[in-house]
Amino acid sequence: MAFLLVISYSCGHKKDTLPEVGNDHCEHVIRNDSMSLTKELKDIEPQMKDKTGVYVLEDGAGAMVTRAWLTEYAEKTIDIQYFIFSTDNVGLIACDYLVRAADRGVKIRIVVDDIMVDARLEDILTMDAHENISIKIYNPGVNLGKSILDKIKKFTTDFRGANQRMHNKTFIVDNKVVITGGRNIADEYFDYDHEYNFRDRDVLLVGKITEEVDTSFNAFWNSSLSVPVVELSDDSQDRVKDENKYDRLHEYACNPENFWPEVRERIEEMPMTFSKIKDSGELVWSDQVLFVSDQPGKNDGSDGLGGGGASTSTLIELVKKAKHSVDIQTPYLITTELSRNLFRAAVDRGVKIRILTNSLASTDNVEAFSSYQSDRGELLETGVRIFEFRPDAAEQTRIMTGALHKALDHKPVFGLHAKSMVIDGETVVIGTFNLDPRSANLNTECITIIHSEKVSTKVQNGMEIEFRPENSWEITKESNPDDQVGSYKRMKTWTRKILPKSIL
Repeated sequence: MAFLLVISYSCGHKKDTLPEVGNDHCEHVIRNDSMSLTKELKDIEPQMKDKTGVYVLEDGAGAMVTRAWLTEYAEKTIDIQYFIFSTDNVGLIACDYLVRAADRGVKIRIVVDDIMVDARLEDILTMDAHENISIKIYNPGVNLGKSILDKIKKFTTDFRGANQRMHNKTFIVDNKVVITGGRNIADEYFDYDHEYNFRDRDVLLVGKITEEVDTSFNAFWNSSLSVPVVELSDDSQDRVKDENKYDRLHEYACNPENFWPEVRERIEEMPMTFSKIKDSGELVWSDQVLFVSDQPGKNDGSDGLGGGGASTSTLIELVKKAKHSVDIQTPYLITTELSRNLFRAAVDRGVKIRILTNSLASTDNVEAFSSYQSDRGELLETGVRIFEFRPDAAEQTRIMTGALHKALDHKPVFGLHAKSMVIDGETVVIGTFNLDPRSANLNTECITIIHSEKVSTKVQNGMEIEFRPENSWEITKESNPDDQVGSYKRMKTWTRKILPKSIL
């Protein structure tokens, strides 16, 4: 799949350069200079020293607004780590906020995986040219600055290395606040795409655990696999800053055609919302929050395309220790004999396991679905109950609260991207880990484990809604919803069965 992804993304349409500067649509600057992140956190500083505050970000619009507000009021540093960072509406708006923060003196570091960067090298170099912005590319050689022949050569001569990707997603502000979870930076993760959006989940973390997340980020930043973007360009002219570029970026982000005024209003209201979260008890404090991240490079390669990692081992142990229930959401569900035996053993000792994954009608990845489709019957034989997400899930009305969807005259397809697990109603896992061999063995992943009945109950309640018939189909050996799509997609899925499971 990785090879196919590289070809499709690298040879597909790239965003054009930003338009020339026109009339400035911004009538005011929304930033309140009397406000700061320090002031907003002042009353909870004592708790932050020994505990972690947890707040689950369910809807895309809320997750986007939270990132925007944190960027707007960061004081010292912003460290960003993502698998996908696209230059679509959300991506360009995010870049504008980052440039504004950098202009105020905030030091910004960004590390992004090479394989899915959907931006021109010269545009990334322009961002990097800002004195307060530094950008590194993880494991380059398969996308930025490479021709199709370069990419084919890389996969031919270093197949395992080319397939080792950084799938971690962390957003760290002033080493005090973290957002981590399933969302990348692109329209579809924040309810902004007109045709296809994800049901996803992040978690906001405040306090002690941020030290561990920061340590993980620094491990990737300092790794030899993370290369400064300026080293990927042979053309010195690419490094010359376009003096008008940031003005055009600002103009784009201020244009109400690209960024609804309602969104800015929500950002302005964020301090009140944050205070409400703190005062109402929705920010749950716990001294039992763990952050687990794989190391750059994942493993030493002695097991070929296998080998596991810290996140894999941790999740296996959590399932082994489950007493009565495990509920899982994963967009891609590709099992091996090891994982099926793990589930079978749990079921045999009385643990009820339910898994929600994408249907053929809702998936964005037919390669992954093809492999899941082949092993679906074997997984059912373990005693696990399987549910597949509906593309027209009624839940999207509740989750998608963004201004865009109030204006559309149709409902976009709704796909699952949340990667979460609730164990025994007491422990919740929110992270980047897909239930597939690629996450287990090749991609670096990170997960947050929260031992809290209150947080677990909140996530579990959301899952219960999504297991309902109006949101998902339950699969049996005799019945599945594959026929809900046309013959072309079914045929396309069937042709992908030749791909090795180990890289899907």
